Amino acid sequence: MNWLQLLSPHRPNKRGNVHELSRSAFEQDYDRIIFSHPFRRLQDKTQVHPLPEDDFVHTRLTHSLEVSSVGRSLGKKVGEIILNKNPALSKHTSLFDFGAIVAAGSLAHDLGNPPFGHSGEDAISDFFIHHPFGKSLQAKVTEAQWADLINFEGNAQGFRILNKKEYGFKLTHATLGAFTKYPCPALFNGRDKSKKSQKKYGFFATEATLFKEVADQIGLVNKDKFVWSRHPLAFLVEAADDICYSIIDLEDGCRLGLLTFDEVIGLFSPILKDKLDKKKLSYKSGLNEKLGILRAMVIGELIEAATKVFIENEENILNGTFDEALTDQCEHKGALKTINKISVEKIYRARHVVEIEAAGFEILPGLLEEFGKASDALLKKNLEKKYINLSKLFPIETTQAILAKPDNIYLQFREVVDFISGLTDKHALSLYRKIKGFEI
Repeated sequence: MNWLQLLSPHRPNKRGNVHELSRSAFEQDYDRIIFSHPFRRLQDKTQVHPLPEDDFVHTRLTHSLEVSSVGRSLGKKVGEIILNKNPALSKHTSLFDFGAIVAAGSLAHDLGNPPFGHSGEDAISDFFIHHPFGKSLQAKVTEAQWADLINFEGNAQGFRILNKKEYGFKLTHATLGAFTKYPCPALFNGRDKSKKSQKKYGFFATEATLFKEVADQIGLVNKDKFVWSRHPLAFLVEAADDICYSIIDLEDGCRLGLLTFDEVIGLFSPILKDKLDKKKLSYKSGLNEKLGILRAMVIGELIEAATKVFIENEENILNGTFDEALTDQCEHKGALKTINKISVEKIYRARHVVEIEAAGFEILPGLLEEFGKASDALLKKNLEKKYINLSKLFPIETTQAILAKPDNIYLQFREVVDFISGLTDKHALSLYRKIKGFEI
């Protein structure tokens, strides 16, 4: 892979003018994402703590903005070093392009997440694995399509959203490549989950051909049919996410009383080392101020450490043989492992988190079944008045898409999943209550 091709400003199905005088193509990508409807919905989607009452707790929206900020810093740091090593490349790009691509990819990284966080992904998958109506679809779809349905993946859903015509993103190939941390489908022979890029998957069967176009345009290393190496900047998008959720979820946990401030200091100390001045920190009066100072210092250290790993492995990243998370290889990997272990024990498994996640396993399969039958009603395959009425609740784009595919069950249900997974937490809960008759 070469940097000039990897930073392609071209867009799928569009080869015209790609630059404005005031904004690069990659800055346009960022703006298109931040003003979009799918991005705005993240303000009411769970990060860790579902349906939060505390106004300091992060949602997917604030998390995505913070990941994007860290991603921009990582991209610019890496870009500056690479351009200093390759002066000829400076004629075609700048460190700001590196930063803008990673910032845009980071901003979009959670667009495909359903209601109720990662448990929402499991709840959608469980509908097809365990619920009679969902299980009945297996005989009507291909093996690859079934693999998509029983392993709902937010990353693949995000790639689908970014390429649905109704949203009009038309992002550059470079940003789409950097966004895709898992450049492979759900089902393929030889999957190796020890490789970071194959731990999950990055596109559904519906978008496989489109991702191939992106991969060919930016020159990703082709490993097998519909399996590629990562875009190098995808490692930075991943690192920005890893840094933010490791550190900021801990910050939220402390604010909610799930950990003490002293516990947080103890977890951050191995990263900050002699830069941690406990005496100076004691002069700060409020918990928020103290946590803010610690968070900024730790994130700064982790950005430096991730940048170092990337630059040390640049050659192997470009030839497609490096396949690890940067934070798993950096000097602070031990401290991060401890932080994530404590976060699982004390934050991610907190009682209020588990209770609402459990509710999601009722709500999302319930909605999928009801609206799956409403999809049948649209196609005159179910004449129950309940489902004929329910079909009127589909957005017009969903209705049109389902009617356009009367003989393809997979594509019909892909639209139903788009609709349900796109709901916010509160909308999903409210809609479920209403259609079940619990609330009028």
